[in-house]
Amino acid sequence: MHPPTNPPRRRRAVALALAALAAVTVTATTGTAGAASADAGPSAAPVPAPAAKTAVHGPRGSLLSVRPLTGAAALPSAARNRLVTYVSEDARGRPIAVSGTVSLPRTRPPAGGWPVISWAHGTTGTADVCAPSADTPAGPVHDYLSLMDRTLDAWVARGFAVVQTDYEGLGTPGEHPYMNGRSAANTVLDMVRAARGLDHGVGRDWFAIGHSQGGHAALFSAATENTRRDVRLLGAVAIAPGGMGLSQTAPYIQAGGPGAQAALAFLPTLLIGASAADPAVVPDALLTPEAKPLLTAGRTGCLAQIREVAATIPVNNVFAQGADLGPLTRYLQTQEPAGIAVRVPTLVAQGTDDALVSKQSTDHLVGTMCAKAKKVDYRVYQGADHRAAVAASFGDALEFVNALRAGRTPASTC
Repeated sequence: MHPPTNPPRRRRAVALALAALAAVTVTATTGTAGAASADAGPSAAPVPAPAAKTAVHGPRGSLLSVRPLTGAAALPSAARNRLVTYVSEDARGRPIAVSGTVSLPRTRPPAGGWPVISWAHGTTGTADVCAPSADTPAGPVHDYLSLMDRTLDAWVARGFAVVQTDYEGLGTPGEHPYMNGRSAANTVLDMVRAARGLDHGVGRDWFAIGHSQGGHAALFSAATENTRRDVRLLGAVAIAPGGMGLSQTAPYIQAGGPGAQAALAFLPTLLIGASAADPAVVPDALLTPEAKPLLTAGRTGCLAQIREVAATIPVNNVFAQGADLGPLTRYLQTQEPAGIAVRVPTLVAQGTDDALVSKQSTDHLVGTMCAKAKKVDYRVYQGADHRAAVAASFGDALEFVNALRAGRTPASTC
């Protein structure tokens, strides 16, 4: 299979899109498989679909369960860590149960309660074993999650309540609609409400902060209007936000262009995520029998397991003859963040040495955002790679958050 002939501008656009997409998918782990290793052979047995979503009742943010949280997923500086499930709304507007964690500071709550950081995590996968709340020292995404926890612990040590959603379908029944902006924004918001139901010391003022896939979630959170007014989003921080060029990934792999083999490791996460949100996308109907172990890996393991399987499948033997990528492409186009109109001040952070989300793609994203709303502060960190941008931007993020808490409007770089 040969790549299509494109004019130079189109080739540059596709290359930019592919580089941006790589960021959201590889962000979580470079480690090897834990307990969730997938069979990499072409004859891997089909895996049953995740359990169907169970009916839930109650207002969004209502607590469904609470239990103490210890071990790797707990933040060490917190006075209390809790694992919770709560009511949120899925990508199609239906009530669902979502899991997440709440970490409360040791300080006494100030007037109005502790301010809240609602953290949106980077890509871990689509299987329940990839949920951050399920992390263990030997877990398949511990290398990524433990690194993020260092910065999250710095927030809780400074008097912020830190809440972390697992997102829809990670740790709870149903599949995870990966990179669906509506679903992610709902779960990030309702996580704050759940924390307020857990402890009256949690205030109503909150900040959406996320990395890579979570940066995408933070941007959609910043663009979403909360009509209930029970909690108040003051600002958002999007670190190396992913999502630019999502819709070009499958066609690029199908065309067999340069880098298509590496992009193959991203495909099952996108397919499973899209099908969870849009029933017109049927992953098993798109792939050859030889490529279907990719879906097995995506449904049972995390990114390391998917990469192992992807390395065994020739890129020219992935899509079934006559596979219609139209529904997938059209759906993913609706989830790209270009031109998103943020409603609150938003800090975008980017490292110059990020090989996953390129500075070029984030420059372009910020330009489109500024055209919609002059509320963006863009900071670039020399020498920081994809993961290092989280710690590198902490000081600026803290200053940004504290300015908003004090009633000041941060300067825009638009």
